This record gives sequence, C-alpha cells and structure tokens, in this order.
Amino acid sequence: MKALVLKAYGHLKYEEVPDPVVGPEDVLIRVKACGICGSDVHGMDGSTGRRIPPIIMGHEAAGVVAETGTRVTSWKAGERVTFDSTVYCGTCRFCQRGEINLCDRRRVLGVSCDAYRQNGAFAEYVAVPAHILYRLPDDLSFERAAVVEAVSIAVHAVGRARISLNDSALVVGVGTIGLLVVEALHLAGCGRIVAVDLDQERLDLACRLGADVGLRADAGDAVVAVRDACGGVGADLAFEVVGREETLALALAGLRKGGSLTLIGNLSPSVALPLQEVVTRELSLHGSCASAGEYPTCLDLLARGKVRVDELISAVAPLAEGASWFERLHRGEAGLRKVILVP
Repeated sequence: MKALVLKAYGHLKYEEVPDPVVGPEDVLIRVKACGICGSDVHGMDGSTGRRIPPIIMGHEAAGVVAETGTRVTSWKAGERVTFDSTVYCGTCRFCQRGEINLCDRRRVLGVSCDAYRQNGAFAEYVAVPAHILYRLPDDLSFERAAVVEAVSIAVHAVGRARISLNDSALVVGVGTIGLLVVEALHLAGCGRIVAVDLDQERLDLACRLGADVGLRADAGDAVVAVRDACGGVGADLAFEVVGREETLALALAGLRKGGSLTLIGNLSPSVALPLQEVVTRELSLHGSCASAGEYPTCLDLLARGKVRVDELISAVAPLAEGASWFERLHRGEAGLRKVILVP
C-alpha cells in the first residue's frame, strides 16, 4: 500500500510500504480521510519527541471496513467507521472505570516514542483493534467524521469542568481545539464566552461559532480586558489550549476567585505555576487528556450540525501531496487550519 512516512525529522515521503498485519481481534480499515493534527506537525519537526522516525503518523481518521480478524464478529466489510485515537486495553483498572484515556497500556495511533511504535492512518489502510471502532451516522461525510477526534477532546475537556448554566468562560488559544471548546461551551449553556488569541481571523471565527467576545492577547492589558468582559471579577471557568507559560498565566489571572482552570494544551512539558495565587484565590486546576468514550455523543453532534466543523476544514487534498501541506502548516500559513488528506 501507499503511505506518507516520516523518514526523518522534517522529511515526509509518500511511498510503498507493507500492508498492515491484521491480528485476530483487529479490523483492517480502508482510510477515506485523515486529518493533520497540530501534534503531527510538531511531531514532524521532532519538537515533541513522540514521532521518532520512521513512522506513519495520523490519528484523526475515518474509512470503511475492508477485512476483519478471525475473532471479530461485530463488524463486517463495507461498514463506514471511525476509531478512537487511543488504543486502550479494556482490562486494566482505569479501563474498567471507564477512564480509557488513562489506560496503563495506552498507545496512540501514529505515535512512536521510547515506549512503543504504533503506525497510524496517513496510509491507504490501517489495522486497529475492533473494540475502538465506532459506526458513522449515514449522513456524516468521511471528511467531517475525521474531525470527531478533535471534537471529542474539546467535549471531554468541557466535561472536566463543573459548568453551571450561564457561567462565564475564558478560552485562551483558539486554534482548532480551542474553537471546538468554544462550540462545546456554547452547547453546555455558558452565558458568556471570551476568546483570547493573537490571530484576529481566529478570533472572528470564534465569535461566529459561539464566543461573545474576541480579545487580542497583544492589545493592551489582556487580563483587565478579560475581567471587564466578565463582570469586572473574571471568568467562572477558563480553558488553556496552548500549553505555554504566558498563556497559562493569562488564563489563571483571568479567573475570578474560586474559579476553575482546565488545562488542555501542552506545547511545553513544564511551566512555572504561580502557586500562591492558586492557593490564596482558591482556584481549581483540571488536567484534560484526549477523550474517554465521548465519540458517540460527538458523532451525533456532528451529524445533526450542532457542532460546526466546515469552517475549520481549510482543505481536502490527496495524501500524495501530504508533505507540502505539512510544510505549509509548519510555516503557520495564514488562514490555514484543519487539512484533511485523502488516500
């Protein structure tokens, strides 16, 4: 089969590779669409250390069942499906609690690190365990379905916060995930949503998707602007979707006393934490990792148009052209958001 392979950091090649091995409890998927995630872009340049070459990246995908393993009885060839980006065991203590994103044996499709190597879906075919599959609604396109993984991250993060009707919410960083957090907060009943970013186009889009206010982080005192937009005291909830020290500081400072911060972004592996501020203002911090069973809800939201993703998809392009699209994303080309590659 053909696949887009990360041969070395900064070097992607579309080439012939061996077909995936289908285990007895696996399903072979003919990939119809696979989105480029920001983590793939950072993986390509080696900055995360979680895409050690050679590796076939790609974990935001949808396709059609092509073949089933000998022990698989719940799926058949021709079914339209998507699959979790997390390969979880289903038997450890955390999986038994429904916390599949915290699985002791967790692997992520398209990731290679010191602990494991798991080829992903930037290929004509990918083999995945049958238990991580989900059927697609009949009227949901493969391209939209490929965004469900990103939607699930946003929905999971919003679920980590204790939201009350009409709460005010601050979203720092409105890339793809941040924009989806805005949509999820709107659906969850937040009364006022404030988006903060450096990119005016992203802020304008955030306002079209449900934010009430869009603030430039580099225009004046952003903390004062956030507090003013939230009744003068700060937001009830904040969501940090970047993962840098300065954005964390802004998210914390933009909260009211007793507010809660959900951490989603992790560009930096560690940042300074203003501990005294967290303690004396009694702030709550929640980490949010991937998703934990939200796919069915997210697929339904996508199929019914409750979560809008068309404006997030900048391009649908052949997988053979994937290297050039990765380069454009890596350069930070203006207006370029989600790119879907089609084998």
